[in-house]
Amino acid sequence: MTVGFRIKKTWERISPDLVDAFKPLPVANVGDCMSRMFAGGNALRPMHKDGVLAGPAFTVLTRPGDNLMLHKAIDAAQPGDVIVVDGGGDLTNSLFGEMMLMQAIKRGVAGLVLNGAVRDRDAFLDHNLPVFAAGVSHRGPYKDGPGEIGFPISLYGMRINPGDLILGDCDGVLCVPKEEAETVLAASRQKKAAEDKQMAEIAAAYLTDPIRIEVTPPGQPVERIDQSVHFVEQKSKTSLLVNHLDGHRTEAALV
Repeated sequence: MTVGFRIKKTWERISPDLVDAFKPLPVANVGDCMSRMFAGGNALRPMHKDGVLAGPAFTVLTRPGDNLMLHKAIDAAQPGDVIVVDGGGDLTNSLFGEMMLMQAIKRGVAGLVLNGAVRDRDAFLDHNLPVFAAGVSHRGPYKDGPGEIGFPISLYGMRINPGDLILGDCDGVLCVPKEEAETVLAASRQKKAAEDKQMAEIAAAYLTDPIRIEVTPPGQPVERIDQSVHFVEQKSKTSLLVNHLDGHRTEAALV
Protein backbone atom coordinates (compact mmCIF):
# COMPACT_ATOMS: atom_id res chain seq x y z
CA MET A 1 0.00 0.00 0.00
CA THR A 2 1.18 3.49 -0.84
CA VAL A 3 1.65 5.67 2.23
CA GLY A 4 -0.97 8.40 2.07
CA PHE A 5 -3.38 6.31 0.01
CA ARG A 6 -4.17 3.32 2.26
CA ILE A 7 -7.31 1.63 3.54
CA LYS A 8 -7.24 -0.68 6.54
CA LYS A 9 -10.35 -2.83 6.76
CA THR A 10 -10.38 -4.30 10.27
CA TRP A 11 -9.36 -3.28 13.78
CA GLU A 12 -10.41 -3.89 17.37
CA ARG A 13 -13.23 -1.66 18.64
CA ILE A 14 -14.18 -0.68 22.16
CA SER A 15 -17.07 -2.87 23.35
CA PRO A 16 -20.68 -1.66 22.98
CA ASP A 17 -21.21 -2.17 26.74
CA LEU A 18 -18.40 0.26 27.55
CA VAL A 19 -19.76 2.75 25.01
CA ASP A 20 -23.17 2.65 26.71
CA ALA A 21 -21.59 2.98 30.16
CA PHE A 22 -19.89 6.25 29.19
CA LYS A 23 -23.00 7.88 27.69
CA PRO A 24 -24.43 9.28 30.98
CA LEU A 25 -21.08 10.83 31.97
CA PRO A 26 -20.27 14.48 31.19
CA VAL A 27 -17.32 14.96 28.87
CA ALA A 28 -15.84 17.37 31.42
CA ASN A 29 -15.78 14.66 34.11
CA VAL A 30 -14.17 12.13 31.79
CA GLY A 31 -11.59 14.62 30.57
CA ASP A 32 -10.66 15.60 34.12
CA CYS A 33 -10.06 11.94 34.94
CA MET A 34 -7.53 11.74 32.09
CA SER A 35 -5.55 14.72 33.41
CA ARG A 36 -7.23 16.91 30.75
CA MET A 37 -4.79 15.57 28.16
CA PHE A 38 -7.08 13.87 25.61
CA ALA A 39 -9.45 16.67 24.59
CA GLY A 40 -10.21 17.72 21.04
CA GLY A 41 -9.81 21.45 21.63
CA ASN A 42 -12.37 24.23 21.52
CA ALA A 43 -12.38 24.51 17.71
CA LEU A 44 -14.53 21.38 17.37
CA ARG A 45 -18.07 22.59 18.02
CA PRO A 46 -21.44 20.80 17.78
CA MET A 47 -23.30 21.31 14.53
CA HIS A 48 -26.39 19.49 15.85
CA LYS A 49 -28.94 20.69 18.42
CA ASP A 50 -28.32 18.40 21.36
CA GLY A 51 -27.52 14.86 22.44
CA VAL A 52 -24.51 12.73 23.24
CA LEU A 53 -21.95 11.39 20.78
CA ALA A 54 -20.44 8.03 21.75
CA GLY A 55 -18.91 5.20 19.77
CA PRO A 56 -15.72 3.60 18.45
CA ALA A 57 -13.55 5.74 16.21
CA PHE A 58 -13.50 5.10 12.47
CA THR A 59 -10.49 7.18 11.49
CA VAL A 60 -10.03 9.06 8.23
CA LEU A 61 -7.09 11.17 7.06
CA THR A 62 -7.74 13.34 4.04
CA ARG A 63 -6.13 16.14 2.09
CA PRO A 64 -7.60 19.52 3.10
CA GLY A 65 -10.67 20.30 1.03
CA ASP A 66 -11.00 16.74 -0.35
CA ASN A 67 -13.60 14.20 0.81
CA LEU A 68 -12.95 11.15 -1.40
CA MET A 69 -12.00 9.00 1.60
CA LEU A 70 -14.91 10.32 3.64
CA HIS A 71 -17.32 8.92 1.03
CA LYS A 72 -15.54 5.58 1.31
CA ALA A 73 -15.70 5.76 5.11
CA ILE A 74 -19.49 6.17 5.11
CA ASP A 75 -19.81 3.05 2.96
CA ALA A 76 -17.39 1.02 5.09
CA ALA A 77 -18.32 2.13 8.64
CA GLN A 78 -20.18 -0.24 10.93
CA PRO A 79 -23.40 0.77 12.69
CA GLY A 80 -22.49 2.65 15.87
CA ASP A 81 -19.12 3.87 14.57
CA VAL A 82 -18.06 7.51 14.91
CA ILE A 83 -16.31 8.70 11.76
CA VAL A 84 -13.41 10.96 12.78
CA VAL A 85 -11.80 12.98 10.01
CA ASP A 86 -8.50 14.81 10.07
CA GLY A 87 -8.96 17.33 7.29
CA GLY A 88 -6.07 19.50 8.40
CA GLY A 89 -8.37 22.10 9.96
CA ASP A 90 -8.84 23.87 6.63
CA LEU A 91 -12.22 25.62 6.37
CA THR A 92 -12.06 26.79 2.76
CA ASN A 93 -14.09 23.86 1.41
CA SER A 94 -16.71 21.86 3.24
CA LEU A 95 -16.08 18.12 3.59
CA PHE A 96 -19.59 17.01 4.55
CA GLY A 97 -23.10 18.17 3.67
CA GLU A 98 -26.75 17.16 3.76
CA MET A 99 -26.64 14.29 1.24
CA MET A 100 -23.68 12.66 2.98
CA LEU A 101 -25.42 13.26 6.31
CA MET A 102 -28.44 11.29 5.13
CA GLN A 103 -26.21 8.48 3.88
CA ALA A 104 -24.47 8.32 7.26
CA ILE A 105 -27.81 8.16 9.07
CA LYS A 106 -28.96 5.32 6.80
CA ARG A 107 -25.74 3.45 7.54
CA GLY A 108 -26.37 3.70 11.28
CA VAL A 109 -23.30 5.83 11.98
CA ALA A 110 -23.38 7.21 15.55
CA GLY A 111 -21.96 10.56 14.49
CA LEU A 112 -18.96 12.37 13.05
CA VAL A 113 -16.07 14.57 14.13
CA LEU A 114 -14.43 16.64 11.39
CA ASN A 115 -11.34 18.79 11.64
CA GLY A 116 -12.72 20.72 8.71
CA ALA A 117 -15.92 22.41 7.56
CA VAL A 118 -19.48 21.28 6.87
CA ARG A 119 -22.25 22.88 4.85
CA ASP A 120 -26.09 22.72 4.77
CA ARG A 121 -26.04 23.59 8.47
CA ASP A 122 -29.84 23.62 8.78
CA ALA A 123 -29.92 19.91 7.92
CA PHE A 124 -27.66 19.12 10.88
CA LEU A 125 -30.03 20.94 13.19
CA ASP A 126 -33.08 19.25 11.67
CA HIS A 127 -31.77 15.67 11.74
CA ASN A 128 -29.74 16.09 14.94
CA LEU A 129 -27.17 13.38 14.27
CA PRO A 130 -24.27 14.27 16.59
CA VAL A 131 -21.69 16.02 14.39
CA PHE A 132 -18.77 18.15 15.55
CA ALA A 133 -16.81 20.30 13.11
CA ALA A 134 -14.36 23.17 13.05
CA GLY A 135 -16.55 25.44 10.94
CA VAL A 136 -19.05 25.98 8.11
CA SER A 137 -18.40 26.76 4.44
CA HIS A 138 -20.78 26.76 1.48
CA ARG A 139 -17.94 25.83 -0.91
CA GLY A 140 -18.01 22.19 -1.95
CA PRO A 141 -15.10 19.73 -1.72
CA TYR A 142 -12.87 17.99 -4.26
CA LYS A 143 -12.87 14.21 -4.69
CA ASP A 144 -9.40 13.34 -5.85
CA GLY A 145 -7.59 12.03 -2.76
CA PRO A 146 -5.19 11.14 -1.36
CA GLY A 147 -6.28 9.88 2.03
CA GLU A 148 -6.21 7.01 4.49
CA ILE A 149 -8.73 4.96 6.49
CA GLY A 150 -8.09 3.00 9.65
CA PHE A 151 -4.79 4.53 10.78
CA PRO A 152 -3.95 6.71 13.80
CA ILE A 153 -4.74 10.42 13.44
CA SER A 154 -4.53 13.52 15.61
CA LEU A 155 -6.98 16.42 15.97
CA TYR A 156 -5.66 19.47 17.82
CA GLY A 157 -3.35 17.23 19.84
CA MET A 158 -6.03 14.61 20.54
CA ARG A 159 -4.47 11.31 19.49
CA ILE A 160 -7.00 8.81 18.10
CA ASN A 161 -6.45 5.19 17.22
CA PRO A 162 -9.08 3.24 15.30
CA GLY A 163 -11.55 1.71 17.74
CA ASP A 164 -10.90 4.17 20.59
CA LEU A 165 -13.93 5.68 22.29
CA ILE A 166 -15.09 9.04 20.98
CA LEU A 167 -17.28 10.93 23.44
CA GLY A 168 -18.93 14.30 22.90
CA ASP A 169 -21.53 16.61 24.42
CA CYS A 170 -22.23 20.34 24.27
CA ASP A 171 -18.87 21.05 25.93
CA GLY A 172 -16.86 19.37 23.17
CA VAL A 173 -15.21 16.10 22.18
CA LEU A 174 -12.57 13.80 23.63
CA CYS A 175 -11.01 10.41 22.95
CA VAL A 176 -10.66 7.63 25.53
CA PRO A 177 -7.99 5.08 24.52
CA LYS A 178 -9.73 1.73 24.41
CA GLU A 179 -7.02 0.08 26.51
CA GLU A 180 -7.68 2.57 29.33
CA ALA A 181 -11.46 2.73 29.06
CA GLU A 182 -12.40 0.62 32.09
CA THR A 183 -10.02 2.52 34.38
CA VAL A 184 -11.24 5.89 33.09
CA LEU A 185 -14.87 4.77 33.43
CA ALA A 186 -14.46 3.88 37.10
CA ALA A 187 -12.73 7.17 37.89
CA SER A 188 -15.31 9.19 35.94
CA ARG A 189 -18.20 7.54 37.76
CA GLN A 190 -16.59 8.39 41.09
CA LYS A 191 -16.05 11.99 40.04
CA LYS A 192 -19.63 12.40 38.83
CA ALA A 193 -20.97 10.90 42.08
CA ALA A 194 -18.82 13.30 44.12
CA GLU A 195 -19.99 16.29 42.09
CA ASP A 196 -23.63 15.19 42.32
CA LYS A 197 -23.24 15.04 46.11
CA GLN A 198 -21.62 18.47 46.17
CA MET A 199 -24.41 19.94 44.05
CA ALA A 200 -27.02 18.49 46.41
CA GLU A 201 -25.20 20.03 49.36
CA ILE A 202 -25.08 23.39 47.62
CA ALA A 203 -28.79 23.22 46.85
CA ALA A 204 -29.57 22.42 50.48
CA ALA A 205 -27.28 25.03 52.00
CA TYR A 206 -27.82 28.11 49.87
CA LEU A 207 -30.96 30.22 49.79
CA THR A 208 -32.78 29.83 46.51
CA ASP A 209 -34.52 33.21 46.79
CA PRO A 210 -32.71 36.43 47.71
CA ILE A 211 -33.70 37.58 51.20
CA ARG A 212 -32.37 40.72 52.87
CA ILE A 213 -31.06 39.80 56.29
CA GLU A 214 -29.45 41.57 59.19
CA VAL A 215 -26.61 39.87 61.00
CA THR A 216 -26.39 39.79 64.78
CA PRO A 217 -25.51 42.22 66.33
CA PRO A 218 -28.38 44.30 64.90
CA GLY A 219 -27.49 47.06 62.52
CA GLN A 220 -24.86 45.17 60.51
CA PRO A 221 -26.49 44.60 57.09
CA VAL A 222 -25.53 41.60 55.01
CA GLU A 223 -24.07 43.86 52.30
CA ARG A 224 -21.16 44.63 54.59
CA ILE A 225 -20.10 41.00 54.91
CA ASP A 226 -20.70 39.75 51.37
CA GLN A 227 -17.02 39.04 50.82
CA SER A 228 -16.73 36.96 53.97
CA VAL A 229 -19.91 34.87 53.62
CA HIS A 230 -19.35 31.24 52.63
CA PHE A 231 -22.93 29.96 52.71
CA VAL A 232 -26.19 30.43 54.58
CA GLU A 233 -28.29 27.80 56.36
CA GLN A 234 -31.84 28.17 57.57
CA LYS A 235 -31.97 27.64 61.33
CA SER A 236 -35.68 28.27 61.87
CA LYS A 237 -38.60 30.10 60.30
CA THR A 238 -37.26 33.39 61.60
CA SER A 239 -33.49 33.02 61.66
CA LEU A 240 -30.50 31.91 59.61
CA LEU A 241 -26.95 30.83 60.30
CA VAL A 242 -24.32 32.68 58.28
CA ASN A 243 -21.16 30.61 57.74
CA HIS A 244 -18.09 32.76 57.10
CA LEU A 245 -15.01 31.86 55.10
CA ASP A 246 -12.83 32.14 58.19
CA GLY A 247 -14.86 29.41 59.91
CA HIS A 248 -16.92 31.39 62.42
CA ARG A 249 -20.73 31.46 62.34
CA THR A 250 -23.18 34.22 63.13
CA GLU A 251 -26.93 34.10 63.58
CA ALA A 252 -29.11 36.32 61.41
CA ALA A 253 -32.74 37.27 61.64
CA LEU A 254 -35.06 37.34 58.64
CA VAL A 255 -36.36 40.89 58.09
